[in-house]
Amino acid sequence: MNFIEYLSCPPDTVMLMVVTLLLLMLSAMMSASEVAFFSLQPSDLRAIKQRNTMASEGVLRLLKNGDSLLATILVANNLVNIAIVICSSKIVDTIFAFHSATVEFLFTGVLVTFLLLLFGEILPKIVAQTSNVKVALLLAQPLIVLRWVFYPFSYILINTSGRFGKMAMPNNDNISIEELADAVDMTTEPESEEQKILSGIVAISSREVEDIMRPRIDIKAVEQTMTFTEVKKVITETGYSRLPVYNEDLDDIKGVLFVKDLLEHISKGDEFGWQRLIREPYFVPMHKKVNVVLEDFQRQKFHMAIVVDEYGATQGLISLEDILEEVVGEISDESDVDESFYKRLNENTYLFEGKTHIVDVIRVLDLDDDIFEDVQGRAETIAGLMLEINRNFLKKGDEVSAHDIRFIVEKMEGHRIDKIKIIVKNNE
Repeated sequence: MNFIEYLSCPPDTVMLMVVTLLLLMLSAMMSASEVAFFSLQPSDLRAIKQRNTMASEGVLRLLKNGDSLLATILVANNLVNIAIVICSSKIVDTIFAFHSATVEFLFTGVLVTFLLLLFGEILPKIVAQTSNVKVALLLAQPLIVLRWVFYPFSYILINTSGRFGKMAMPNNDNISIEELADAVDMTTEPESEEQKILSGIVAISSREVEDIMRPRIDIKAVEQTMTFTEVKKVITETGYSRLPVYNEDLDDIKGVLFVKDLLEHISKGDEFGWQRLIREPYFVPMHKKVNVVLEDFQRQKFHMAIVVDEYGATQGLISLEDILEEVVGEISDESDVDESFYKRLNENTYLFEGKTHIVDVIRVLDLDDDIFEDVQGRAETIAGLMLEINRNFLKKGDEVSAHDIRFIVEKMEGHRIDKIKIIVKNNE
């Protein structure tokens, strides 16, 4: 049974075919422009800006209002696609005679869908994805014209979708740290200063106070019974602007002494009762999140907090500067002394401070990130790493090894490992 009969192809139909072809090209242009403009990276935009041409200015002008650009593309593309469907149906009806409405529907639907998908969507988007800058520059001026032509439709679309979006938007605007970290990685260039700072901001949200605090053994403080002369000596030696004040030992912190509070009394002698200038201390648990502590600092105007464990014993100290350094890197001022944590003695030998973090040692020695993973345990410093390897207390001159790297205790301060010599095996 013959379902389709060929009729003829009059001149009007040929003209309609030409119009349909032009519409298909316009549909392809809209699809390509959508991918090209919205796949531009910051580096692409910088390159476009440097061209300083009419086309580059057009691209930048269109991207200033991304919603209007997208609405223009969608409105134009849908109107063009509707026109293609109408023209195609008219062409098919003129050229062919169908003896079944179902066959006519299937034939027209398959033909139009194939043309629109292949030439109006897939191929243009592939080209635009691989040459987004060139396509964006090429289509910038036509899109500016179309944005003006379709402005009323775009305006209605933007405002209507905006209202429905607000109604449908959930009240919970929170995103996870993992999502924020992924967003930072996708929207910034690797190893850029911007990427490092944004990554630091994300990192403090997942880190605890004990990860960045100054340990108890490194706390510089004054005892409540000290004379004013002794207090001034400690201030001069440390160079700190704030010092914890304790009674008998660091587990009994009474407050914080601000050096600026002493300035007007600097000429007074030991009879001066400096203890009355002590301010209330701020205590934080060692497992509190760093970003929460930063919020507390901002809200309560604190710059320093005493870190305590679940029993109330002092474990360390954290300052606003410690938190900021996690984001922007080391901060130094004119009062800081050289805090270099290592010295290179020769080609393969280094002298490190025992409190140096393992990650810093790995970076200096240019080792694999996971080289000590099998022996590190819960240690964070190289002194702790030596204890993990040895499983016993060490004394000056003791040596341990891991993965052809020798660690030698060079200096002790009481039971604390102060200096460690590291010898890296020469593999050449």
